[in-house]
Amino acid sequence: MTDSASLAISRALLSVSDKTGLIELGRFLANHGVELVSTGGTAQALGDAGIKVRDVAELTGYPEMMDGRVKTLHPIIHGGILARRDHGGDRAAMEAHGIGPIDLVIINLYPFEETVAKDAGGAEIVENIDIGGPALIRAAAKNHAFVTVATEPADYEALRAEMDAHGGGTTEGFRQALAARAFARTAAYDAAISGWFAGRLGETLPARFTLAGSLKQTMRYGENPHQDAAFYLDASHPRPGAATAAQIQGKELSFNNLNDTDAAFELVSEFVRPCVAIIKHANPCGVALGDDLKGAYLRALACDPLSAFGGIIAANREIDGETAEQIVKLFAEVVIAPEISEDARRILAVKKNLRVLATGAMADPAAAAMTVRTLAGGFLLQNRDAGRIGPEDLKIVTKRAPTEAQVADLLFAFTVCKHVKSNAIVYAKDGATVGLGAGQMSRVDASRIAAWKAEDASRAAGEEGTRTKGSVVASDAFFPFSDGLLAAAEAGAEAVIQPGGSIRDDEVIAAADQAGLAMVLTGMRHFRH
Repeated sequence: MTDSASLAISRALLSVSDKTGLIELGRFLANHGVELVSTGGTAQALGDAGIKVRDVAELTGYPEMMDGRVKTLHPIIHGGILARRDHGGDRAAMEAHGIGPIDLVIINLYPFEETVAKDAGGAEIVENIDIGGPALIRAAAKNHAFVTVATEPADYEALRAEMDAHGGGTTEGFRQALAARAFARTAAYDAAISGWFAGRLGETLPARFTLAGSLKQTMRYGENPHQDAAFYLDASHPRPGAATAAQIQGKELSFNNLNDTDAAFELVSEFVRPCVAIIKHANPCGVALGDDLKGAYLRALACDPLSAFGGIIAANREIDGETAEQIVKLFAEVVIAPEISEDARRILAVKKNLRVLATGAMADPAAAAMTVRTLAGGFLLQNRDAGRIGPEDLKIVTKRAPTEAQVADLLFAFTVCKHVKSNAIVYAKDGATVGLGAGQMSRVDASRIAAWKAEDASRAAGEEGTRTKGSVVASDAFFPFSDGLLAAAEAGAEAVIQPGGSIRDDEVIAAADQAGLAMVLTGMRHFRH
């Protein structure tokens, strides 16, 4: 018998595109004496399984039409869902028009997000914009005082448990919780559709912007233990990286792990040659190119082995056994790469807590996307920094021109600089960073810190002199004064790359000439806050 605090379910409407768990749920409802009403493919699937089901057309008196575009948009259906059971006028209308109550609505929507993600054509995407489904979900959720609504197969187990616990009925609190989930689902669905239209129309900054995602992971905490946190996926904008990677081994990823791993993988995705980046607190400890991945890893580690302890290691190639043998010598939190070889998996498995991720592909560094940052009372929206500089974009402004090898290092250093928190200074030599200064309030301090860290690394390795001697230096923004430039010259840099654009450019260029430096301007800034 139904619990007095719950409402019995006598009739259910089922219409699902995702048939996962449908048959089991159908049998469960039938065993509880629930009359099943369904549409098209859902009705056929239930019938084929031997479950008694009425086609919705029997209730409405109208067949499905227009290739299924119209089937549930009818007063018999929506009246049965929206009617307030304790409202005399609603009950009278139901009796006058032969409308029976619908107590349970099981709906999941056409796979719009998945259709967009597979890069389908416009016509196919439009046909996967569900109309009847959201209308049914919203109607049932609005009338949750009397109607239960489930929008995903993940809801079915809780629904069965609730009905078993309450004699085939559901409680108000349960219905309210599912209604909240239902409205969140339709909101996310509409957000994906509006986002697709905005992209199709080239509206990067539309009049209204909605951010939506599906919960993938509730975390132990956020940046700090007193902060709650969760990880959400945006199915309409898939991109190879930390969010979409398969985790091969290791502990659950933390909030900070995901943030840092994303930064690391985005950095290595910039390069075609074998590249490794080691990241700590979203800033690089070392980045290097190499003829092979092992060589790139060892050169990246050499930049700042002290800071690399407990860092994130990203590679733009399959990690092989030789590289893995070097990686396990260091305590690291995460390793991420497009693929992990079988040998590497066996070797990395020794570090059981090490999180190992395989993305299956590299991220496109030039692909358009938006980034969001919250503020009190709003948020900032911008295009991701997909700006790239090639040799043809460089403007030589000093008497001394950089050599071909220096140009390659300048472009490498400037690309790394794009992924370093501002103010940012990067020293590089032979395709590897040798000193990094990040997140300083003054550019001259960033330059000095980068040189100081390079000097420390040289001393720790027992090298004579400092690694910045003969290097190139990149700045993410212009030098407002010549002091930052001169600090780089004092550290031994011989060539400089910077955006330019300061009112004191002439002064800075003159200082570069006096110091015997080669300097090029890019005309593009890479602030990263």
